[in-house]
Amino acid sequence: MANYRLLGISGSLRVGATNRKLLQEAARLVGAAEFVEADIRFPLYDGDDEAANGVPVEVQKVADQIAAADAVLISTPEYNKGPSGVLKNALDWISRTDGNPWGGKPVAVMSAAAGRAGGERAQMVLRGFMVPFRPRILQGPELHLAGSSQQFAENGQLTSEFYVKDLTQLMENLKAEIAR
Repeated sequence: MANYRLLGISGSLRVGATNRKLLQEAARLVGAAEFVEADIRFPLYDGDDEAANGVPVEVQKVADQIAAADAVLISTPEYNKGPSGVLKNALDWISRTDGNPWGGKPVAVMSAAAGRAGGERAQMVLRGFMVPFRPRILQGPELHLAGSSQQFAENGQLTSEFYVKDLTQLMENLKAEIAR
């Protein structure tokens, strides 16, 4: 059984965020994996600041984590029909690092939101944001966790067999993409 290096990126910074729980559950379902969640608490991107001070150390750290990972899991909430600003800011900053840590990297995208669409729009926009980086984004099954605050047991595991089935399949597809 392989021991994968997975990096999780949550578009929500809250400690108890359902997107963070979803990343943990995805990593659990992969099986033998080293899972690290990236810290994307970056300053707002500012070209003048970058010109004066370069890329912040915390941005370079996440870019290096992406490059070193076998695959990346991204989970986004939906804020005003799109991904969170903190996630977009992180993508913008990471794009300013040398090289392209995303290039050819297997990436599984998912979303968790309070609404009944489960962040579907945010996930679609996020996929578009990723195009310039040329990762290998899995096409499915799409996972849009609706009513996300009601979907996790006390132990952090998903309670709905429907979502567990889709997330398990997505992680199986991710492992196949890593092996490719």
